[in-house]
Amino acid sequence: MSEYKIIDHEYDVVVLGAGGSGLRAAVGLSEAGLKTACISKVFPTRSHTSAAQGGISAALGNMGEDDWRWHMYDTVKGSDWLGDQDCIEYLCKEAPRAVLELEKYGVPFSRTKDGKIYQRPFGGMTKNYGNETVQRTCAAADRTGHAILHTLYGQALKHNTEFFIEYFALDLLMMNGACKGLIAWNLNDGTIHRFRSHITIIATGGYGKIYYSSTSAHTCTGDGNAMALRAGLPLQDMEFVQFHPTGIYGHGTLISEGVRGEGGFLVNSEGERFMKRYAPNAKDLASRDVVSRSIAIEINQGRGVGKEKDHVHLHLDHLDPKVIENRLPGISESSRLFANVDVTKEPIPVVPTVHYNMGGIPTNYKAEVITLNASEEVIPGLMAIGEAACVSVHGANRLGSNSLIDLVVFGRAAAKRAAEIIKPEMIHEEIPQSETDKCLDRFDRLRNSNGPNPTSELRTSMQKTMQSKCAVFRTEKTLKEGIEEIRNTFKRIDSISVKDKSLIFNTDLVETLEFDNLIRQAITTMDSAYNRKESRGAHAREDFPNRDDKKYMKHTLTWLNGSKTKIDYRPVHTSTLTNEVQYFPPQERVY
Repeated sequence: MSEYKIIDHEYDVVVLGAGGSGLRAAVGLSEAGLKTACISKVFPTRSHTSAAQGGISAALGNMGEDDWRWHMYDTVKGSDWLGDQDCIEYLCKEAPRAVLELEKYGVPFSRTKDGKIYQRPFGGMTKNYGNETVQRTCAAADRTGHAILHTLYGQALKHNTEFFIEYFALDLLMMNGACKGLIAWNLNDGTIHRFRSHITIIATGGYGKIYYSSTSAHTCTGDGNAMALRAGLPLQDMEFVQFHPTGIYGHGTLISEGVRGEGGFLVNSEGERFMKRYAPNAKDLASRDVVSRSIAIEINQGRGVGKEKDHVHLHLDHLDPKVIENRLPGISESSRLFANVDVTKEPIPVVPTVHYNMGGIPTNYKAEVITLNASEEVIPGLMAIGEAACVSVHGANRLGSNSLIDLVVFGRAAAKRAAEIIKPEMIHEEIPQSETDKCLDRFDRLRNSNGPNPTSELRTSMQKTMQSKCAVFRTEKTLKEGIEEIRNTFKRIDSISVKDKSLIFNTDLVETLEFDNLIRQAITTMDSAYNRKESRGAHAREDFPNRDDKKYMKHTLTWLNGSKTKIDYRPVHTSTLTNEVQYFPPQERVY
C-alpha cells in the first residue's frame, strides 16, 4: 500500500459525523478541554439533521401541565415495549435540561406570547399516561433541525473543535478488542489519514438509502454501522425501519408530523377521515407505525386516491393561512415545489416513506458500545450516538420529535463519559500496521475494480428489493425472496465497475464505498426481519399479526461475516436507573 500517502494524527477523542449528535458531543468535549477532532464527509451544516422539521420533545410544561414520567410512559408505549427503560428514563429526565442548553447556545425557538419556547402536539405524546394530548414538542417553526445544527456548529467552532471536512471514513482501527481510532480518505487531495484516539464516537446517522423511496439524503448510508460490522461487532434491532406516514407522493420529501400537530388530517378517496377507525383516541396523531399501516391498509383495500389509487390526501387547507405562514413555512414551500400544491387551497398527496432506522450499534445510556454478555461489558474506546446508535430509547418504533432529543441528550452523555475516562497526558498506543493494511486493501480493491456491474445498477437492485420485500407489511414469502435477492446483489460486488481511478473528489469511488456499506446493512435488516416472527412497532408481519412478548420481547443482535449472518438476542431492560417508575406491556394494543 506504499502508493497511498498516510498522514498521522493524535486526538483525545475523534467524533465521526457532524450532525446534531456529533456536534453536541464535540461541543461538550471541547468545553471539557479535550483535544477533539470532528470528521465529516459533508460540510457540517449539510448534515441530515437539517432535514428534521417538526421539533424536539421535552416535558417543559410551557403550554400546559407536563411531566417527564408521562414522556417516559409515551416513549415506552410508543416503542411497543421494546425500549430499554433505564435509557428511556435517562432521556426523558435529561430532556428539559438539554433543550434549555440549546436555548442558551442560541437556538432560535418559536415563542409563545409570554416569551417561552413554543411547544406543539405530536403523535403519541400525551399527558396523564395516555389520557389526552399534550403540547410537548419544542419547535423553531418547521425548521427545528436546521436551527439546532447551525447553532451547534457555531458553538463547536467557538470552543475550538478541529474539523476535517469532506473526509470519507474507511474503517475503525481495532486492537485486542478495543478501538484505537480510524482511517479516513481526504477527498480534497487524495491523502489517507490515520487518526489515533483514546475514544472514537460514531455519529454517522441512519442507513435509509437501502430503500428506493426514502426521506433520507443520499449521504445517509450508515457508514459507521458498516464499519462496526467489519470490526466484528453486531448491530441491534435492524428489522425495525420506520416508515413516515406522510412523504410527498412520487418524490418522498418529508411532510412533518407537525402538520398534523397543528390540525392537519388524512382522508381517503371517499373523503373519510379514516384514522378514527384505526386509532379512535389519538386519530391522526397516533404513533407513526400505526398511521403508516393504516394508510397502507386503505390503499390495499382500494380506498387510495388518484388514478392508481396508491396514496391518500393530507389536508391543511382548513387552517388559518397565518398559522401556515408562521408555523409551517417550509412545508408550504416543499408542497409547492415537489407536489405543485398550494396547501391553503388543496390537499397534499402523501404515502408512507422510509424515514428512520431504530436499529444500529448497541450502546448503554452513557453512549458506550456494549458487547453481548450477561454484564453487557463495553468495547473500550468506542461510543455511538444518534441514529447510528441503538441505545434503544425508541425500541420498535420512534415517536416523532424524540429523534432530536436523542441526539442532544446522548451527544452530551458521550462527552460527559469521555471526560471521565480520559486522563491528562494519556499516551496513545502503537497500532499494528496490519490494521492499516487491512483497511487499505479493501479500499484499493474497490478502487481498482474493473467488472461489468456499475455501482448505480447494484444500488438500484438493492433498493428495489428492500422496497418490495421488506416494506410496511412483511410475510415469510416476501422476506425469503428478499434474503435470496439481496445476497445475489451482494455477490456482484466482486465484479463491480469503478471507472474513475483518481483519488481527488472521486464520486464514483465514494458511491461504491457507500454501496458496500449499505448492502451489508440491507442483509442484516432482511435477516433480522425474517427471524422475528411477530408484529411489533414498525415490524408488521401479516403471517404473525400479534405481538409475542413471551418469545420476542428481546433485542435482535446480528453479526455479518461475508454474506453470512449470525443472530442472537439480549433481554430488554425493564428495570430503570432509579426505580421511580416502571412500565409493563398490556395484553392488547390500544391506541
